[in-house]
Amino acid sequence: MSSEQNRRSFIKTSALAAAGIGLGMNSFAENLGPASKLLFAEGTRVGIIGLDTSHSIAFTKALNNPAAGPEFGGFKVVAAYPYGSREIQSSSDRILGYTAEMKTLGVEITGSIADLLKKVDFILLETNDGRLHLEQALEVIKAGKRFFIDKPIAASLADAAAIFAAAKKANVGVFSSSSLRYTTGAQELAAGKLGKVLGAETYSPCHLESTHPDLFWYGIHGVESLFTVMGTGCKEVVRVSTADTDVVTGTWNDGRVGTFRGTRSGKAGYGGTVFAEKGTAPIGDYGGYNPLLIRIIDFFKTGVVPVSSEETLEICAFMEAADASKKMGGIPVSLDSMFSKSSLKR
Repeated sequence: MSSEQNRRSFIKTSALAAAGIGLGMNSFAENLGPASKLLFAEGTRVGIIGLDTSHSIAFTKALNNPAAGPEFGGFKVVAAYPYGSREIQSSSDRILGYTAEMKTLGVEITGSIADLLKKVDFILLETNDGRLHLEQALEVIKAGKRFFIDKPIAASLADAAAIFAAAKKANVGVFSSSSLRYTTGAQELAAGKLGKVLGAETYSPCHLESTHPDLFWYGIHGVESLFTVMGTGCKEVVRVSTADTDVVTGTWNDGRVGTFRGTRSGKAGYGGTVFAEKGTAPIGDYGGYNPLLIRIIDFFKTGVVPVSSEETLEICAFMEAADASKKMGGIPVSLDSMFSKSSLKR
């Protein structure tokens, strides 16, 4: 073989190895070894905070798959910090196993958020424990990294507002959303497929966690669906609560009514019904994580947030007002009172 042929062969082989072309993710990771690092171009490196949720694994598998489509723009998860809740057992028990799985995907595990931030361009804040989000978010904001916060954005309206305020002051982009926002049906109906939405009923599992306000832990999914189709402008809520069920009814400023039903027994599901000018339609089935992940990557690329801070804060106020209504025997509670209680202006 001539020297020119050798040179071309070397260049081709090196390029294929760098891109991982022709190799499945598992074999690629095995060749590198569990402690190795995947090297990707600056500007596409994603870091994860929190390996106490299955979302971290799902997002990494989607982005790091060599067959990932152009919708993910070449973005890859290159490093992660495991913690993560140390107090909520259902979350903390996952960390060891998820950490090991991330290593098999070629992801470097760091010993601190500060170390993680040196190695990445963008952050997925995935920690399951919303009480930790403000402290963790402030580190990310100080480093100037654009980031996404998984549900719940925080464990209180006040903490959520503090995150947005700090990000705005530092000119750092951030948004939060449940993946339920991006079901095909919800997006189409919100965009006016059947004209103006006159009302809606949504449902989702609503398991409780004593460290969080009731709906923040899991009911957030169905509440996010409700706001996706109804939009902002809720003025007050009423909650009926039993051991197995929560029904939270919101009245909007224009007289429209939206209801969230949270379940804790029977076979759980996600969905709802929208009542609109041109008919009634189901919101449709849950579409998985990828529709949300596509929006996150678009946000990383452009800096344009797909969900406003105002809407996310109103969702938090809705959930806190639902707790207040429960404590007061199911009387109506205004969202403005929740903002006032947190020393915020709506």
